[in-house]
Amino acid sequence: MVGSQGEENLPRVSDAFRWTQLAIGVVCMVMIANLQYGWTFFVPDIQKTFGWDRAAIQWAFTLFVLFETWLVPIEGWFVDKYGPKLVVVFGGALCAVGWVINSYATSLTLFYLGQIIAGIGAGAVYGTCVGNALKWFPDKRGLAAGITAAGFGAGSALTVAPIQAMIANDGFQAAFFWFGLGQGIIVIIFALFMHTPRSGQVPAPVLNKNIVQTRRNFAPTEVLRQPIFWLMYFMFVIVGAGGLMVTANLKPIGADLKLDGVPVSLFGLTMTAVTFAATLDRILNGLTRPFFGWVSDKIGRENTMFIAFAMEGVGIYMLHLFGHDPVWFVLLSGFVFFAWGEIYSLFPSTCTDTFGSKYAATNAGLLYTAKGTAALLVPFANVLQQQTGTWDVVFIIAAGANILAAILAIGVLKPWRAGVVRKHELQQPANTAAA
Repeated sequence: MVGSQGEENLPRVSDAFRWTQLAIGVVCMVMIANLQYGWTFFVPDIQKTFGWDRAAIQWAFTLFVLFETWLVPIEGWFVDKYGPKLVVVFGGALCAVGWVINSYATSLTLFYLGQIIAGIGAGAVYGTCVGNALKWFPDKRGLAAGITAAGFGAGSALTVAPIQAMIANDGFQAAFFWFGLGQGIIVIIFALFMHTPRSGQVPAPVLNKNIVQTRRNFAPTEVLRQPIFWLMYFMFVIVGAGGLMVTANLKPIGADLKLDGVPVSLFGLTMTAVTFAATLDRILNGLTRPFFGWVSDKIGRENTMFIAFAMEGVGIYMLHLFGHDPVWFVLLSGFVFFAWGEIYSLFPSTCTDTFGSKYAATNAGLLYTAKGTAALLVPFANVLQQQTGTWDVVFIIAAGANILAAILAIGVLKPWRAGVVRKHELQQPANTAAA
């Protein structure tokens, strides 16, 4: 039997094989999580050692996110054409090199270089693993993308305490060196076992009244000409910016609120407020991705976006009101991360639902560059905080942006996307099978 792309249809693989491929991607995502979520622990020691302005240091974080995201479409093209293995090996090597450079850096220029290299590597791993998950699970796209993204969101939870302990005992340079080297090597090993599905090996996309999925495959150049893509891009930016701001500044925010060394006892555990918040944040930031991905498979992508984005807006505003209390700081920061992290499952699955799975890695990568655009706002949040002497204005702007995105999801994206898919299905009746 021959598929729609001229390929011979192979027999369906077992679900066990599909889940194994997903698990490999999750391990790789766990190994790159600290590159983003662990950065906040290094900032105070870098500032203390070199005396640089915090906003200048945070440009290293912004550069990391920019290069992690803006090159993903190129890396995705290589994945779609040549498969995932070589791209992830390349990414793992660069992740290790980037943090090793950070361990030797004595200037902002070297930190910027290290973060750029680490960002390129992390993007190669992230984009490949999410794109591969979308291809292996056309029947469970939200859940698969969510589980994979959960590895990135929660992957650093277990290393919050070890990284802080190594920074305290051996210095931040040693933490950069050993964690960078170890994480990169593990990514390279697991990459050798990654595969991409071929025609016939996976189920067809699901068809139900809540999940609007096209059976047409849009090339990346076509996607960029679709106005609805840019609506999704704008929504990704305004929601992503608030979460990235908290991610990059969690420890500085805690310090500014005089909570850095305050002990908090919750759930039978006692930790300082910032350490407790960082640990809880990463766990919830991971759990939210498969949870809301699964929910979106049931009730639809846009309906889920509305719920999650509204929760995020309320959570950030509540953090603005009550974050000075150490217990509320821990609980509300966790709530904010739970309501924020789902963007990394909802947007890739929505993109693939709309534009097809053949070029899933590239097209989802194009949308993922919105995270890099959002990261440009992080240093400006620091500047605004320094000018006003408070985080209040930053929190209020972020809360409002999330409420706007919630309204756009249900009021504009949902009816527009349904119309776009229906229009192209009628125009391309012969193009009925996804790769």
